[in-house]
Amino acid sequence: MFNNTITLSNGVIVPQLALGTWLIDNYKAADAVKAAIEIGYRHIDTAQAYMNEAGVGDGIRSSGVAREQLFVTTKVAAEHKDYHSAMAGIDGSLKAMGLDYIDMMIIHSPQPWIKVNQSDDRYFEGNLEAWRALTDAYKAGKLRAIGVSNFLKEDIENILNNANVKPMVNQVLCHISNTPLDLIEYCRDKGIVMEAYSPVAHGEALKNVKIAGMADKYGVSVPQLCIRYDIQLGMIVLPKTVNPEHMRTNADVDFVISDEDMEILKNVEHIKDYGEHGFFPVFGGKM
Repeated sequence: MFNNTITLSNGVIVPQLALGTWLIDNYKAADAVKAAIEIGYRHIDTAQAYMNEAGVGDGIRSSGVAREQLFVTTKVAAEHKDYHSAMAGIDGSLKAMGLDYIDMMIIHSPQPWIKVNQSDDRYFEGNLEAWRALTDAYKAGKLRAIGVSNFLKEDIENILNNANVKPMVNQVLCHISNTPLDLIEYCRDKGIVMEAYSPVAHGEALKNVKIAGMADKYGVSVPQLCIRYDIQLGMIVLPKTVNPEHMRTNADVDFVISDEDMEILKNVEHIKDYGEHGFFPVFGGKM
């Protein structure tokens, strides 16, 4: 079980490998979370938008592992662009999960989902209001760390220039063939840890001949190669599955990709078609 950790700018320690729960139905979430924790996962990632916080909370509370040994991340809904709705959402997440505190909470998107890829409005004022709510909840002890998701440089600078607590993470789409290297470098320079969701390109990496060839070279599966790639970029990685066997293999990533092969993988031709899931805004190319 890969159990490396990353330390955030405020000193909070985060398990680098997490179970992602996007598209896991609420009634399946508790069993998935309990299985992951039994295998050795200590970081679980959910969101208000996933509609499964209650199930995730059930899995956390019934896992048999002490709460302080687990790291739970959730996300303020992208539509909450004022202080009161954002704060109500934070309190709602705590209630839904049945937890006394959340380890990390992040703004899910700088734009409401209906506006992603459709509008140039980056909702600077609304994001500052949502950030103010996160900051107040952080200072009140409801949250141990706060951050953002799908934020571009201009969105992050808006917060850095106007708030007194800076984001501790930025969670973005990052996988072989779609690696935002400039954004990763920018965030690293600002002391912001990067997180990678959909590390296997929502399954599309499995169809890529070049990625499969590299996986064969290392004697690993395509998902293992993809997860290890993001790990070596210094990112927290969030593979999603409800299958316990896949959870185990996803966590068996102690091999090392050579520097030369990392450069090759950074330059794999961009995956443009995300198949049946391509309609999701996060795959639209403008996050």
